[in-house]
This record gives sequence, structure tokens and C-alpha cells, in this order.
Amino acid sequence: MLKIGTHNFSSRMFVGTGKYLSYELMQRAIEVSGAGCITVAVRRERLFDSAGRRLLDFIDADRYTILPNTAGCFNAEDAIRVARMGREILSQMGNSGASWVKLECLGDTKTLLPDPIETVKATDILVKDGFEVLVYTSDDPIVAKRLKNCGAVAVMPAGSPIGSGQGILNRNALMICLEYLKENDPDYPVIVDAGVGTASDIAQAMELGFDGVLLNTAIANAKDPIKMAESMKKATEAGRLSYEAGRIPKKLYATASSPINDL
Repeated sequence: MLKIGTHNFSSRMFVGTGKYLSYELMQRAIEVSGAGCITVAVRRERLFDSAGRRLLDFIDADRYTILPNTAGCFNAEDAIRVARMGREILSQMGNSGASWVKLECLGDTKTLLPDPIETVKATDILVKDGFEVLVYTSDDPIVAKRLKNCGAVAVMPAGSPIGSGQGILNRNALMICLEYLKENDPDYPVIVDAGVGTASDIAQAMELGFDGVLLNTAIANAKDPIKMAESMKKATEAGRLSYEAGRIPKKLYATASSPINDL
């Protein structure tokens, strides 16, 4: 069981709703993924497809906790405004996701990396406004620790740039993030957000000790999103089990599985 703020989830995978070829495909992929929480970009949720259908009409608000996100915001002021819009929308729906927000405060359109100054500013204000903030950040351990100190209920460093599919690029930095964020607080949730491309990327993140993964493009843009959603689900579970089991240490030379002195 994963606890984030006031929310509890049996699945450690969080999935997005963008980039799918159809709402029906999105709906099926989310179901197969086993995720209990799905994230929705507030700025896009009112958009309709060619048939006049709305995204939220394809999400069972009684089954899933919706995590509104501030995707597309490039300063604290915009992110705060969009977060409050999301709270209002989900409050009207009666969804428990109204109490929280996935904060994205980007630095530019080319890298989609977070602006650390604006992100810290927005986190501080949103926490004081009563939000449970899950905050997207870079793999900078100092920034990550500062965001936790601002009151974020979860810090979510990127494995690699959003939508890049490059997987875990800076293993060492991410491990330091884990160390800093979980120091004296081992249950504090740290989630890899962005950059995973395939199941092995997720397994690697979970084996490092991350509490969960958040992804969208890797499923939505796969040749077969349904199969990819299933593989991501299994990779999340396998990676977590592997972490909990504890891997054997790496050695330079071989060690016989059946030593002679055991005979």
C-alpha cells in the first residue's frame, strides 16, 4: 500500500490521459494498467474531440482518484491559478482528487525541465492554500529537499526529460535524491515522473527504491498501448518486489552456486 498525503493506493503506477488516439483507447489502457490514480491536465480537460465528447466523460470518477496537473504552466502565478481551477472542477464532481495537485512549473518549451525558482515559489503558496502538492522536479537533490521542506506531500524527480523515452539517465543523482528525501523519514513518497520509455525503465526505477512511477507517453504512443500498459503494470510490481527482496552484491569474480565444501 502506498500512502501519499491523505490518499492510499494499492498500485504504485500513476498514468496520464494525454496523447491517445482516442478516448476509448485511453480508457482501456488505464483499466489494464491497474492504476488507481490518473492525472489530467486542467488546461485541456474542457477540450472536446471531433464528436463533441469530453475527456472526463471517459473517466470513472468513482473508481479513480483524479490528480489534476498544471502542465503547460511556465511560472508560479499560472500554476497556482490552474491548480485552483482543478480543485473547483473536481470539487463539483465530488472526486477526492480535489484536495491535491501535481505541480508542473516549466522553464522552457524545448526541454520541458522545471524552473526551480518558480516551482519552489508555487509549492510554498499552494501548500499554504491547503493543497497536497505532488511536485515535478529535476534530479537536483538540493532542489528536491527544498521542495519537501516547503511541505510537498511527494517529490517527483524526472528520470529524463518529459516524453523523451530515455529512461533513467542519472542514476547517481536520483539515488542522492532518495537519500536526502528519506533521511529520518523512510516512508516519504518519492516518485519517478517523466522519461520512461519501456518496462525495463520502470523496473530499474523501482529497484532503486522509488515508491512509484508516473508516466503517460510511453503507454499512449506505444505501437500497442494496451500491451504496454500491461507490461508497465507488471514491471512496477516486479521492480518493487525485487527492491524489497534485496539484490545480491555485485562481485568481480564468480561464486559457485554449489561450493565443493558443501558436498
